[in-house]
Amino acid sequence: MNGKTQAIKQKKLVVLGSTGSIGESALKVARDLPEHMRLIALAANRSADKLTQQVKDTGVQHACLYDEAACKEFESMTGGSVATCCGEEGLIELATLPEADMVLIAIVGTAGLRPALAAIEAGKDIAVASKEILVMAGETVMKAARKYGVNVLPVDSEHNAIFQCLENRKVSEVTRLILTASGGPFRELPASELGDVTLQQALKHPTWEMGQKITIDSATLFNKGLEMIEARWLFDVEMDRVDVIVHPQSIVHSMVEFVDGSILAQLSTTDMCFPIQYAVTWPERVPNTLPPLDFAALGKLEFEKPRFDDFPALNLANQAGREGGTLPAVLNAANEIAVEKFLAGALSFPKIWQTVEEAMMAHQNVSEPSLEQILEADQWARRQAESFLNNA
Repeated sequence: MNGKTQAIKQKKLVVLGSTGSIGESALKVARDLPEHMRLIALAANRSADKLTQQVKDTGVQHACLYDEAACKEFESMTGGSVATCCGEEGLIELATLPEADMVLIAIVGTAGLRPALAAIEAGKDIAVASKEILVMAGETVMKAARKYGVNVLPVDSEHNAIFQCLENRKVSEVTRLILTASGGPFRELPASELGDVTLQQALKHPTWEMGQKITIDSATLFNKGLEMIEARWLFDVEMDRVDVIVHPQSIVHSMVEFVDGSILAQLSTTDMCFPIQYAVTWPERVPNTLPPLDFAALGKLEFEKPRFDDFPALNLANQAGREGGTLPAVLNAANEIAVEKFLAGALSFPKIWQTVEEAMMAHQNVSEPSLEQILEADQWARRQAESFLNNA
């Protein structure tokens, strides 16, 4: 140390998906760390009321709503006091704002893919909370990040944990990336009873409070399957080196096993503010007001093997990750359609993974696809899933 006080770097952040659970946590982090993080733009899907309040609370001057009708409603509510844009082009406009240092992608589904690539091409670091971006187009996104010299920082608690454990270490020294899974609400439910589970039961996650789609994905374990594919691209490892272990307490967020047999783990209480903060302040660690982990109160940590046969999502994701090409996009899109139908009460719980398997079996995989081919596969899988469910 030279005795001089180092200036604090305040990152200017764009949040795409500010009204969802990740976005709301990001706003909490910004309130907690105003010297390190300043919000400059917010975007949402169709929650005009909520976005209006967020804009008022944060003072941002740029906003976007993906839904055109909601965008008009928002403009009416704000009276033109905020620079407002709409649709996918609006998201891209916010993602490439000249003053932005980082773009947090927290949009559910595929709508964040083009804005993420646009942000990268504009030289912005991206913090990724939308699994679909790296599941569908991981090779494309990471190749672009290398080309433009930007960082892709994981916000998912599991990938953020691995990122912390791998800090300054070579991937060649890694034996396994071990993703932890809570096991969801049906971890101990007999396979014979899975066909009878209700929507209300599936939405009761044992440890995390999340949106409906990701909560259902956690119940089927598709969430963990998507994370396996995401880890494969984020950390440039083969699927053979990506593993899953069930950990009901969700305190160990993930682990890395090295070639010498040592394992590093990252632990914290179950609050998404932890990984969001580290993604934004990296490579620094800064104090916050979040609750520390109380080991004495916790008492014990439990681990168990996933039930691969009863929850086929992990095997399907492993297959998609190994084969690559357009197959991960098909898995992701078919799952989105099946989850939508389940949320609407139109199909049984096991039908979710059966729909995905059907789409994957019917797909003619394209290796090393272009972005357009990936998006075409996404749309094909949606039509295929709808057809399968209509004819079932």
